[in-house]
Amino acid sequence: MLKKIIYILILFVGISFTSFAQTKSPTQADPIAKLIKPYPIPATTAINFDFLYGYDKSFSLQIYNFMGKKLIEINKIFPHINLSLEDFYRGIYVYQLRDKEGKIIESGKFQIVK
Repeated sequence: MLKKIIYILILFVGISFTSFAQTKSPTQADPIAKLIKPYPIPATTAINFDFLYGYDKSFSLQIYNFMGKKLIEINKIFPHINLSLEDFYRGIYVYQLRDKEGKIIESGKFQIVK
């Protein structure tokens, strides 16, 4: 009997959380949409960054390794950026799109497999 009550309780809590996640109204902390799209992921020889909207020439794109060391900073931003991965090792990398004041507008990660 106790197992049945616990099972029903777990089921009820799971349904509650699922319905909450689906009906939650967007807040300011929720991401609205991505400005930049990296592809292909995983990358092998090159990675592309395309602006989906909100392109601004004053942005900069920074690439960091997973240990947090800045590897590249691209200050001349175009709607389409192609970055050769010849000097990169296999692993996870982080990109940050920054405005002219240095504030992070968007960040994400991509994987390199060689």
